[in-house]
Amino acid sequence: MTESISIVGGGIGGLVTALSFDKLNIPYKLYERAVSLEVVGAGIWLSPNALQVLEWINPSLLQEIQNTGNTFNRIMVANHKLKPISDSKQDFVQEKFGYTTMAIHRGKLQQILYEYVQQENIILGKDFREYAENDEKPYELYFEDGSVVNTNSIIGADGINSKIRKQLFPNSKLRYSGQTCWRGVSNYNLDAQLESVGFTLWGKKLQFGVSKISEGKVYWFAVKLSAPNLTDDKKSIKSLLVTMFSEYDPLVTDLIKNTPNETIFRGDLSDLELLNKWNSGNICLIGDAAHSMTPDLGQGGAQAIEDAFYLSNFIKETNKLESAFNKFYAYRKTKVEKLVKQSRLTSKIAITNRFMEVIRNLVLKRTPESYMKKQMFELYKLDKTIVNNP
Repeated sequence: MTESISIVGGGIGGLVTALSFDKLNIPYKLYERAVSLEVVGAGIWLSPNALQVLEWINPSLLQEIQNTGNTFNRIMVANHKLKPISDSKQDFVQEKFGYTTMAIHRGKLQQILYEYVQQENIILGKDFREYAENDEKPYELYFEDGSVVNTNSIIGADGINSKIRKQLFPNSKLRYSGQTCWRGVSNYNLDAQLESVGFTLWGKKLQFGVSKISEGKVYWFAVKLSAPNLTDDKKSIKSLLVTMFSEYDPLVTDLIKNTPNETIFRGDLSDLELLNKWNSGNICLIGDAAHSMTPDLGQGGAQAIEDAFYLSNFIKETNKLESAFNKFYAYRKTKVEKLVKQSRLTSKIAITNRFMEVIRNLVLKRTPESYMKKQMFELYKLDKTIVNNP
């Protein structure tokens, strides 16, 4: 492939796409609106499907990410008093894939990915405005600083509020889940028995997730039903959350109290109504721009990373970009749409009334371990038969 490709967006999906292109010698440029990549945001889970892609790109990259973050030996759903409803030891995942799910600070992950990309291919400080078709080359990219770039192809990796998607598919719609979410990183040391556990507490029409991301740092998120587009007073945000979760295990309020106010972020939880295609001509969407899902399964970042893997390999094996994009959508559609729907369902199950809580907890406790294992294997598998060697 010699056609030039422009990746718009330097988040996790865009950076892993760049790294995959580097590995397969696919020419590209990546445009990111941030002037520099700072360690901002909260945490992210990386499951074995994502870790397999990172290992395929560069085993040293995977090792650095694992050394920076925290690996789980258990994944648990508990009630609001921290009593397990579903508790999955991850030994079988370790045996099958060589590693289990891990958590890491999103900003640190982004910085590590950035350091491994061929630097001459990344242009920072480029805030994308719109694209236009051109007679000489298929597309022109217009940026907010007034600059214009000619390109043969566009990869839209610009997130859930993608400007490329809005222009490419103007009828696409976001769906508000009815829930809002606070995220933070607490200066806190978990008890030893919880340090290697990724867990979520469900109850009292609320949800609270916890995972250690590095020494003395714990990522948490808090979810409740809410009208959209509400904001908080930063000065009172902790007292609001402490009161909200007062009936939960004391660990929850301890985590909130040990989080600096300015590092607590609120955002409404939305996903993207399913699209019947992710590409048109030589423009293709990936990650949240193509198939944003609620975070309930912890698969948003992992699916963007899978996108990078499959898209790059389809491009490498195909002479025509549009054909590669069509193959990419056809291959990824089934898995991604299933996860979007499962995430929506889980968001409803996690926050429900007391009567449904009892039924939900009973069903989860009686779900056979063999079924849970099968579901995880299916989720985490990566098809390496399509791999192209440069």
